[in-house]
Amino acid sequence: MNFDNYRRILHLDLDAFFASVEQRDNPSLQGKAIAVGLNSARGVVASASYEARKFGVRSAMPSSVAARLCPNLIFVPGRMDEYKKASAEVFEIFSRYTNLIEQVSIDEAFLDVTDVWRDYGYAMEIAKLIKEDVRREVGLIISAGVSYNKFLAKIASDWRKPDGLCVIHPNAALKFIDRLPVKAIWGVGPVTSQKMEALGIFTGKDLREKDLSFLVEQFGSSGLSYYNFARCIDDRPVRTERIRKQVSAEITLSKDEGNLNKLEDTLSELTDYLMTRLRKNDFLGRSLT
Repeated sequence: MNFDNYRRILHLDLDAFFASVEQRDNPSLQGKAIAVGLNSARGVVASASYEARKFGVRSAMPSSVAARLCPNLIFVPGRMDEYKKASAEVFEIFSRYTNLIEQVSIDEAFLDVTDVWRDYGYAMEIAKLIKEDVRREVGLIISAGVSYNKFLAKIASDWRKPDGLCVIHPNAALKFIDRLPVKAIWGVGPVTSQKMEALGIFTGKDLREKDLSFLVEQFGSSGLSYYNFARCIDDRPVRTERIRKQVSAEITLSKDEGNLNKLEDTLSELTDYLMTRLRKNDFLGRSLT
């Protein structure tokens, strides 16, 4: 089978990014269960080290729940400036290998190396070099997935975390997806996976056995994506410019607040901040939630 006409897509994901930066900068935290966030009644875990994840601690979990799951959990205040700095260093490394970079978030990106992989022998070699560069120059570990579309590259990078490297070849893709639980399919969250399981859809193979009309009937417009992903079809390009669809502002109050005037003042501050961001980016709002 000739693979030369297939794209070469990399998905790169910094492992437990915020927590890893804290462990890198503070050796006393290395090898320990830590959570980035405030240990307060309203605190939320922004990132958990892999040592903490063994106890079930996860991002977006209330700090009180995390502390119960892991009594020895160490809470560390976040340092967004340091995370942004580390992210910029990592993305600079990406840019050495290709200009086709789609930033998904501060710690995640897709790279299209279709036009340059031959210079390195294999696309996997580029992934290896990037992993080595990030470890040596930034002091962090990053997982990499390599395949011929974004969906499969993302699946591959998640497969062997942390510090993983996985390649899904075109002739092995369907077999790989067949054994995946549906919750691992891109876009299938907890609620959707429960609904799928109630419909007898437990694996990628089960999903592929459903026809398009059934999936659209059950899941709306997302049904088409599920139909294609189950067949390893994903023609989405790597977009070098992110299209921002929303702008948000939020704050966590330290305690329950019943004073309407104080709440209105807080809302006014958030609105001013939000309007400043909209003007800065020359955006117009269409809806407010």
